[in-house]
Order: sequence, then structure tokens, then C-alpha cells
Amino acid sequence: MENSSLLVPKTNVAAEKSVASPVVQAPVPEKTAEKAAFVKPKKKWIKIALYIGIFILAFLIYNIVSGFVIYKRAMRLKENASALSLAAKSQDLALLKTEVGNTKRSLGSLSSSYKLVAWEKFIPFIGSYVSDGGHVLTAGQAGLDAGETVLTVIEPYADLLGFANGNSNVLGAETSEQTTQDRINFIVKAIPDLIPQIDTISGKVKIVQEEISKINADRYPKEVRGLAVRAQIKKAQDLTTEIGTYIVNAKPFLESAPYLLGVESPRTYLVLFQNDKELRPTGGFMTAYAVMKVDNATFTPVTSDDIYTLDAKYSPTIQAPKPIIDYIKGPYALSQRWRLRDMNWSPDFATSMGIFVPAAEKAGITKIDGIIAVDTHLLVDLLEVMGKIGVPGYGNFSTEIVKECNCAQVIYELESFADVEGAIIWDPLTGKIISAPANYNNRKAIIGPLMNSILANSLAQPKEKIPDLLSAVFSSMAEKHVLFYLMDEKVQSAVSNFGLGGAINQDYQSDYLHISDANLGGRKSNLYAYEDVTQDVEISGDGTVTKTVSITYQNPEKQDGWLNSVLPTWVRVYVPKGSELISSEGLEKSEAPYEDLGKTVFAGFFKLRPEGVSKVTLKYKLPFKVSKEYKLLIQKQPGTDGFLYTVNVGKQMEEFKLTTDKELKFGL
Repeated sequence: MENSSLLVPKTNVAAEKSVASPVVQAPVPEKTAEKAAFVKPKKKWIKIALYIGIFILAFLIYNIVSGFVIYKRAMRLKENASALSLAAKSQDLALLKTEVGNTKRSLGSLSSSYKLVAWEKFIPFIGSYVSDGGHVLTAGQAGLDAGETVLTVIEPYADLLGFANGNSNVLGAETSEQTTQDRINFIVKAIPDLIPQIDTISGKVKIVQEEISKINADRYPKEVRGLAVRAQIKKAQDLTTEIGTYIVNAKPFLESAPYLLGVESPRTYLVLFQNDKELRPTGGFMTAYAVMKVDNATFTPVTSDDIYTLDAKYSPTIQAPKPIIDYIKGPYALSQRWRLRDMNWSPDFATSMGIFVPAAEKAGITKIDGIIAVDTHLLVDLLEVMGKIGVPGYGNFSTEIVKECNCAQVIYELESFADVEGAIIWDPLTGKIISAPANYNNRKAIIGPLMNSILANSLAQPKEKIPDLLSAVFSSMAEKHVLFYLMDEKVQSAVSNFGLGGAINQDYQSDYLHISDANLGGRKSNLYAYEDVTQDVEISGDGTVTKTVSITYQNPEKQDGWLNSVLPTWVRVYVPKGSELISSEGLEKSEAPYEDLGKTVFAGFFKLRPEGVSKVTLKYKLPFKVSKEYKLLIQKQPGTDGFLYTVNVGKQMEEFKLTTDKELKFGL
């Protein structure tokens, strides 16, 4: 047993190692696999989110800091703008120029800081609002540049325009001894120097127009904290358009001024006095006339007379319009030929004068360069400035309200001279007046002396009253109480484009309204009568426009058999050509719709009684459809006061007194 051994099996370890043994891998759970697969992408998104967060935070911090800088400079601009407004109200020219400069600097500073965010105009959504801010700043800069030019231009005439502390050169304007005529002469000589400046101002205003027009008002809310944001933007856009048009048209008008004022050669004008208390389409019954010469801006009355005297020299040959024949009667019952005194029948002044002038030539009115029509509003406005004036042989005249007519004393006196109660008898053969109340022609006789006194007093006013005097004249022209018709076509075009021609706009392509009333035998009832006009505009889903126009006429005073009586009125409503009448109410007699002056006309007759109310309602469909915007032009009848107008377009409403032509725009 000693030699016995333990036998151990021999094992080749190396060989075993070299033999590949199958390895069985345990299956990985499904969720664990997914987790493993997304470990790297998740980390990537976290980084992206982190970068985005950092960018947003940096963007916010940048905009907060930039916004703070912009806000501070905007507040500074606001302060300067307020100071500028106060300076304008004070009419201190030196202060005004200083504040314009201060405001320009503040605006320039704000514009510089705005560049910090200007690049954001490329960012969707907010970019458009950032762009709008840039447009406003550019427009503001151009507007202030234009303002500076205007102040430079008017500085030599500062006292004439009512400004203080200007370097005025108007012939010793530092004293009160120079008259209106002296200052007019000075301005006339300076006109050639003014005209080139119009181009500079016009260029700046055009920039303002272009920049403001790039703003889409419809993307702004209608109202924010009681402020009508959208409406204010549109109002600013409309205002810049109006100013731009006014300035552009001012240049040809100024270029025509030497012609109008007799600088090139003396001019002769026929002045027609229209009585707006007896309303006719161009402003009033043509009650009297005068011939006036103008030589180097010096006005000299030549003659004046009653319109009936002129009519007596005229042999009628033209058929009168049917409403005149039917309702005036009198001489038209004997002959239906058109009298001179009734020829202002077209609401377009140039059209009426185109008929009147050839007829007046046959009555002896020849070699005139133009016609100037004025009504009683100009007379009252001038007397309001000058105060009481005397007219030799006729007494004193003023604007004091008298109880006899509840009107200005000058109006009462003019009407009382002629309109004494009594019958007028016409010669059946000649159509001339053969019997009339005492003093029937006295008012016409007074026109000449009254005109001479007003002219003399106006031209003799001291400098303190000249600004108000000019304001009275300009407001009367703007409100169509003074109209011009010139024989020279170029000058006539300049006058008409400047808004002084009493023209019906035949080129307007959107909605349009003009109401023309004619008093056909109602004595002077328009002294008391007035009207309110309401327009209800319905726009259907496909853009079809249906309108209801309601005209409410009222005469609150009692009948007196002298000034106030039943008012027979022929009314014509001018609307877009092709409009279709749906219904008509309130007219005693109406005509079928017809076309005139590029418009469709709805016309008819009604009577308004003292202490009475008459209402005319027209419903019609426009010949076109609208989509994003509804536009309306309303043209005022010459001679009328500012009647109340209300326009309703859906939930939007505009209410105003129509003192001059007005365009309205409503976003849809």
C-alpha cells in the first residue's frame, strides 16, 4: 500500500480554454432597453431647452433694458410735445421755434434708442408692431422738419397771422399804423418767394403720408382702456392725407394769386350776393350783384344793383327747369323761359355759372375775369371782427342779436328793407314787376353802400384785428360761403382743386352723398329751418351695401307772414351712379331717378311748415360691393350751416356737424 498512488484525472486546461463554450445571454427587459436607447437624445434635448431658456432670458433682459431706455426717452419726448402744444396755443413764434427744435432732438434721441429693437421687425407676430413704431418715428421726424420750414416761411408775416415775437417785416408791423391794405400788398410781393418752399414742405408731408399709410390699423384693438386706438390711427392717416392734398393744391393756387389779385394786369369781377335765408343749390337766391375791379391787390367797387334790374335787361331764351316752373310760378306762369336770378340751379357752381355768364353777357355784363359769390355768413363773420359799422344813409349795422327775428341785426335790417308784407304783381306781357310793397328794392339798393363800407372798414383795420379778419375770410371760404368761378381755365382748375369752386366731386369711386335743397317760394324761412341727416348702412355677407338716408327738416319758429312761412322745398339727393332706389317716403311729389354730374339723383318736393317737422327717407342699394373697408364722401351744400350728420355702419357710429366736405372710412 506504501507504493500505492492516488490517481487524478489528467486535464488539459489549455485545450479546454481553447474550446468555445456557448454563452447564453440573459434577455434584457424591454423598458430597460428603451431607457438605454434614449439616454443620449434626452440629454441633447435638455441642452437645447437650456440654450433656448438662456436665449429667452437674455432676450427678455435685453428688451427690458432696451425698453427702459426707450421709455425714458419717450417720456422726454412726451414732455417736449406738450410744451410744443402749449407754445402753439400761445402763438409765440420764438417759443414755438424753440420747442420744435427741442422736440426734434427728443425724437432723434428716441429714434436712436429704438434701433436697439429695430432688428426685431423680422420676428413673426411682434415684428409688424416694431415696424409700425419705426414708421411713426420716421413720420414724426418728417413732420417736424415740415413744421420748421413752415415757421421759417411765415416768420416775416408773424404779426399778420397773429403770432408774437417774430422777426416780422410787414411794413413797420411793429406799429399799429399800417393798414390791412399795406400788409396785403407786402404779401402779394412776397408770393414768388413762398412758392418754392411749398415743394419742400410737400416733400416732407409726403414722407409722413407714406410712413403712416404703412401702418395696418385693423391689426390693433378697437379700444384699450376707453381709448379708441384703431379709430385714432385711421383718423391720423386720414388727416395726413388731407393735409398732403391741401399742400399739394396750395402751390397752383398761390401761383394763381398774382392773376387773381390783379398783379399781372387789372381784373374785373362780378360779385353775386346769395341770400342763404332763401336757400338755392349754390348757396342762396341771387338777390343782388356788384362789379369790382382789382389792381395790384387794391379793390375798387364799380357799381352794384338789384338782380331784378339786371334781369329786366335780359330776354330769356332757355327753357327753365320744371321744378322752377311748377313751384315758383310768378313770371313762369306767363313764360317758361329761364330768368337770370334762378340760373344757379345746378349744385355744381361752375355748371351753374356756365349757364349764367353767357346769359348775363346779353344783359350787359361783359369783359369780366370771373365771378365771386358770397352769402350772409361772410358778412356776419366780418362784422363780428370789426364791430358795428355805419353805412351813410342807412344807419349802423352789427351782429347783435335782435328779438324781432332772433337773428343778427344786420340780417334783420337787410330783410326788413325789402320784405315788407304785400302782393307782387307781374306784367303779363313782359314778366316785369309792376307793383310791389314799399321798399321792395331797398335791400338791393343798400347792397352797394354796405359793401363799400365793409370793404373800407376791412382794409383800414389795425394789425391787432388782422388775424381774426383773415380767419373770418378763410373759414367762410372753407365752409363754402364764398365761391369762385374764373374764365381762365388754368386758374379755375387751381381754385377748384383748392376747394373754392363749389364743385361736385364726379371722380369719387366709393359711396357718396350730397343733399341739395332749393327754397321755391318760401320767403326767408331758411333763416330758421334746419335739418338732421342720419345714414344707416347695412353690409351683407357678400359685401352688398344697402343704405337708408333719413333727412329730418324742422322749423321751430312761428309763422309771421314776413320772414317765416311755409317752405316749399325741392330736394335732390346725389348718390353713386347706378344706385337702385328701393323705397321713398315723405315726398309729396317725386321724380324717377336720373343721372346728373356723374351721379344718380333722387329728387322730389315737400313742404315744411312753421313749427313743423318734415321727414324724407330714402332706401337704396349701392352699385358696388365692399370688403375690407367702407368709404363715404359727404359734400356740403354752399350757404348752409353745419347741419348734424349721423352715420351708422354696423356697431360703428360717426356723428358730426357738416361744416365742409368730409370723407369717412370704416374698417369692416
